[in-house]
Amino acid sequence: MYMMKKKIVVVYGGYSSEKDISKESADGVCSFIDKEKYDVFPVLISKEKWCAVVGNKEYPVSKGDFSFIIDNTKIVPDCVYNTIHGTPGEDGTFQGYLKMLGIPHTSCDVFTAALTFNKEACKSFLTPFGYQSAEAFHIQDNPWWSVLDLDSLVKFPCIVKPNSGGSSVGISKVYKFDDLEPAINKAHQESNAALVEEFIDGMEITCGLYKVNDEIIFLPPTLIVSENDFFDFDAKYSKGKSREITPAPIDKSLLNELQSNSESIYDLLNCKGFIRIDYIVKEEEEGKGIEENIFLLEVNSNPGMTSRSIIPQQIAAKGLNIKDVFTDIIEDSIRCK
Repeated sequence: MYMMKKKIVVVYGGYSSEKDISKESADGVCSFIDKEKYDVFPVLISKEKWCAVVGNKEYPVSKGDFSFIIDNTKIVPDCVYNTIHGTPGEDGTFQGYLKMLGIPHTSCDVFTAALTFNKEACKSFLTPFGYQSAEAFHIQDNPWWSVLDLDSLVKFPCIVKPNSGGSSVGISKVYKFDDLEPAINKAHQESNAALVEEFIDGMEITCGLYKVNDEIIFLPPTLIVSENDFFDFDAKYSKGKSREITPAPIDKSLLNELQSNSESIYDLLNCKGFIRIDYIVKEEEEGKGIEENIFLLEVNSNPGMTSRSIIPQQIAAKGLNIKDVFTDIIEDSIRCK
């Protein structure tokens, strides 16, 4: 048993409030991987335990070599598919552990993961290359900051969100100064820093892409239309609270610009595997080119893979077989070890 096929471990869980979404992503990935080619093992990583979960049984994972024993057979992964959202799987910590062990994995390497996990640092890195983003104030969670420091600086409405983390957890749209401090405190529950960002009114478009055999594959972009005031956690994960239109109904010139930006960002950051890049596109203003209306929101180096996540939708819209796509991602990760 477990001798002929390559062993693929799908890691989920983590130490953040996104662990439940991570489990859904792991379920999605396990269903997308071709079982005729691979043996697939879900592995839970939490503060309490590391264990492979097969059926209703748990098998402890050795942190020494990331192996586990099932039916007297030692399983060492040939490749790891990382679906941890938040720390330690999205911030580079887990990637560093796998790198030390020499185990291939499908997500970005240490530096790229750490950089993209820190929204402000990532945007600061990309700004000199011509990628514009909303004006933002970076607020550390410490006893010396005062909301009064932001008086007269912040324009309303604004967006307040954790500097690290995803799944729209801890994000607020704020309309008046009195609500600013509670929103910052809410964001600080998810991250040690909060971003108070200028609100940019426009279309929210997210672009999925990946690279195999050194070739970029673009997925059809998605237009996100929230039924809530903005695309918060409720809109993202509650049925009927948002519409995700794939392909996005945009013209060819905007599509080309978004794809060109996304490919450049992918390469500048030295990304790996699936990436999703979120933009806000303002309405065209007279005298301004297309590129002046595109604002970078964030780079997601470990996008969700639940049954309702955007990347699987985009794969389907492109007419690709999702099992073939995941096979390509896995084999490319093993090849580039």
